[in-house]
Amino acid sequence: MTRRVLLLDVVGLTADALRSMPRLSRMASAGSRAELGTVLPAVTCSVQSSVLTGRMPSGHGVVGNGWYFRELGDVLLWRQHNRLVEGEKLWETARRLAGGAYTSANLGWWYAMGASTDLTVTPRPIYHADGRKSPDFYARPPALHDDLRDALGEFPLFQYWGPTASIRSTQWIVDATRRVLDRPDAPELTMAYLPHLDYDLQRFGPDAPEAARAAADLDRAMAPLLDQADAQGVTVVALAEYGLAAADRPVDVNRALRREGLLEVYVQDGREQLDPWTSRAFAVADHQVAHVYVADPADVPRVAAILQGLDGVDEVLDRDAQARYGLDHARSGELVAVAAPGAWFTYYFWLDDDAAPEYARGVDIHRKPGYDPAELFFDPADRLARAKAAGNLARKALGLRYAMSTVPLDPSCVRGTHGRLPDSAADTPLLLASDPAFLDGAGERVPATAVRDLVLRHQGLGERMPQPAGRDRVAPR
Repeated sequence: MTRRVLLLDVVGLTADALRSMPRLSRMASAGSRAELGTVLPAVTCSVQSSVLTGRMPSGHGVVGNGWYFRELGDVLLWRQHNRLVEGEKLWETARRLAGGAYTSANLGWWYAMGASTDLTVTPRPIYHADGRKSPDFYARPPALHDDLRDALGEFPLFQYWGPTASIRSTQWIVDATRRVLDRPDAPELTMAYLPHLDYDLQRFGPDAPEAARAAADLDRAMAPLLDQADAQGVTVVALAEYGLAAADRPVDVNRALRREGLLEVYVQDGREQLDPWTSRAFAVADHQVAHVYVADPADVPRVAAILQGLDGVDEVLDRDAQARYGLDHARSGELVAVAAPGAWFTYYFWLDDDAAPEYARGVDIHRKPGYDPAELFFDPADRLARAKAAGNLARKALGLRYAMSTVPLDPSCVRGTHGRLPDSAADTPLLLASDPAFLDGAGERVPATAVRDLVLRHQGLGERMPQPAGRDRVAPR
């Protein structure tokens, strides 16, 4: 019989966070523990795809949480279709090796839509015809949706991301995972995404008291799930895609390109919009990594020099340098900028806040042409921001249209970031397993690309030992 595995993505799990997590620490002490050799960029979609395919971003094509879709002429982040991930996924390999007798479930890992897992649960809001957005989730098979909604209520979408993000969303996923583990047809592989540490570690920084409290809250929420897995004989494997580091330097890479006459905008209703079709160069900012797309190869040296001259830029990678990191894919920018420690990239392209697009002041992850951690905050410069949000929610309850214009345009409130490869043990992610033998022979640092084979080996479906893939750079300790 194939051993059952619960694969938990505990976002932001590091040695520092683990000190505030007694239940998870107890599992690690009785089981096995290693550092995870993450990939560049160390962001959710890229690392998850490396874990599940055993490939670097150059092999699976997920070069960030989003990129410039050249064939569409649009910057798109947080797409959901699984076919964007190139290569055979963990559960597909296991199913093939097991002769088809293998089942899997995905609760919240990215690129869930269209995936070949047997059970799927992922946030999926309802976008009403009048512009309103309501919480909901996608579930497959369809009957699973009503089962979870009746037992747990609606998925708490507005506590999953944004200024009101909280433990509620992680708790819902934990509870849903417990119900999946209890099913008569419980799968051999269950994957669950637990995002809670992402919030306060970005808001306050990884060394703040709020970070320790968030870790303790997450541990309490996880404890019943870990106890249940232990009682059912399910091996728990917990990992983080990245650790968070302190942030104090936002870098406006697109504004620099615009001032040099390389980035163009167009205007709608008095608001500027990024014009990727006519820009000679622009950046898709993603935490501490920015893909910079350059239309004319002759402009690459000039753009590289501009980027290298920016305070807060550590490296500028051309295609050859990208290959050293396993990031040389057609979806990558002609150049990739990597932020210095403590620095991170904004997506901002406007030069006057009065001309900022409407979405800039709202939580709008699909329209913004880059990642915006300021979405975790109510604008501190607006004393009425929370009251306005409450009023808008009241309008929503009445079925009226509303706009949540509460996000600050001053990014200095952000205190935590990630994306570059770790600089020390403090921001190095962990890999934990409840079985002491899970990591046998794998070493003290396990590449993200090796997790897939470790799970297969543990389930008796593969024996290939993990090998480092791509460049694994960590500063001396």
